[in-house]
Parts: sequence; C-alpha cells; structure tokens
Amino acid sequence: MLQEKQFFVDLRKYFRLNIYEVKIWTALLSRGIASAGELADISGVPRSRCYDVLESLEKKGFTIMKIGKPIKYLAVKPEVILERVKRDVIEEAEEVAGQIEKIKGTDEFKELELLHKSGIKHVDISNISRSIVGSSVINRQAKDMLSSAKSNVVIVAKSEHTERIVKLLKNFMHNFGKKSVKAKMYSAYSKTAAKKLQNVDYVDYNANTTFITVDGKEMIFLVSNQAAPNFEVAIWIDSPFFVSAINTLFEGSLK
Repeated sequence: MLQEKQFFVDLRKYFRLNIYEVKIWTALLSRGIASAGELADISGVPRSRCYDVLESLEKKGFTIMKIGKPIKYLAVKPEVILERVKRDVIEEAEEVAGQIEKIKGTDEFKELELLHKSGIKHVDISNISRSIVGSSVINRQAKDMLSSAKSNVVIVAKSEHTERIVKLLKNFMHNFGKKSVKAKMYSAYSKTAAKKLQNVDYVDYNANTTFITVDGKEMIFLVSNQAAPNFEVAIWIDSPFFVSAINTLFEGSLK
C-alpha cells in the first residue's frame, strides 16, 4: 500500500498531475481502452469527478476520446507523454529564463544595484561571511558562485574532493570559454578528471585543503572532512581584499 502511494506521488511530480488524474490515467493505461464508469470502478475516483478528470487529461494530451456509445477513452503511450512533458518543461524554463534576463534592463533592477552599492559601505563583516552546513548546501553555494564568474576562477582541491569538484564544474566549463573566464584547478593529477575538464587549466598539486575563489572577490572554504555529508562545514566569504590576499598567498607558495 505504501509503495502504491509513493508510486502515485512520484507520478504527480514527474507529470504535473493531481492525484485523481494520476489514478485515472494509470487505470486507463492498465486497460488500454475503457469507459468513464469502468475507470471510476478501477481507480476509486468518484464517478461525479471522473468525467471532468478525463476532460482535463484529454486537454493535456494523456488520453484520446473515442466517440461512440458509451464514450470510451484510449491511453496515449507513456513514451509520447514523457517527450511532450520534457518539451513543455524546456520551453517553460527558456521562457522564464528570458523573462529573468530582461529584468536586468529595468529601472527597478538598476535601483536595486544602487541600493546594494550604497548599503555595502555600512555592512558588518558578519554579513559578508557565514558558515554553511551540509554537502548539498555547500555544493549549491559553489555552483551559484561559479555561475557568476566573470574573469577568473581558482580551485584548490584535496585529492578526495577532485571528482566532486569536476562534477560541480560540469555545467559551467562551456561558459568559461564563452566568457573568457580563466579557470585553474590545483589538485593531485587524475586521468579521469583530466578527460572531463574543458576550459580549465589542470595543475598537478598535492593540496591539503579545498577552496574555490571567484573573480578575486568571493570564496568558499571547506573546514571539515566529509565523513558525514549532512554535517560537512564550509565558510563563505565575500570580501575582495581578503580573497585577493588568499590568492596572492597561494600563488606565492607555488614558487
């Protein structure tokens, strides 16, 4: 029973349906063709709701109505549905991304930037640094930093973190090339990592710490071992003076 409930929950999430739509659709898939009454009996959806649910599924392209007496419904192949849902998600994401990009040119966004520039002069150090707990949260912060890189990225990684860093870089390496971002990674050499890295200078270096700096302004520094991912700790710092000093000290240690 629990497995069935989870199955419905997963389908709702994957295909953006409500619970009645999921139950009717799966019932129809199990029969191939059926009337509304038959689907109500199989799915447990109230008959009073069955027709409007089937109408909704037809509009979304999950079912096809077969005219006749009684009216029956055909199930569309899951593979066809999946491709359609994927296409809709991509189109929606591109539309939203385009709308967000347009915000940069608005007067409201320029006002926000002015507020930030005037406000940063009064910022306390506690507001430009913080501890981050949990591997997933740390990875998300690192990705946010990498996505905003404009000029340079410096990565120093322990050998046990090399694979993790390469995964973090996966979706950003192409943009490094497009934006002329100079990216360097210092870590113990790995053939597997070297094959995956693009637009990143890979320097063989036996690091005993892991950190990432972006544009000499922002950095994230791991301060604990990843024995328990949920309790891994990192420090995030947004300070051009401090981060530039760290980069200078590190580069000096290489000579």
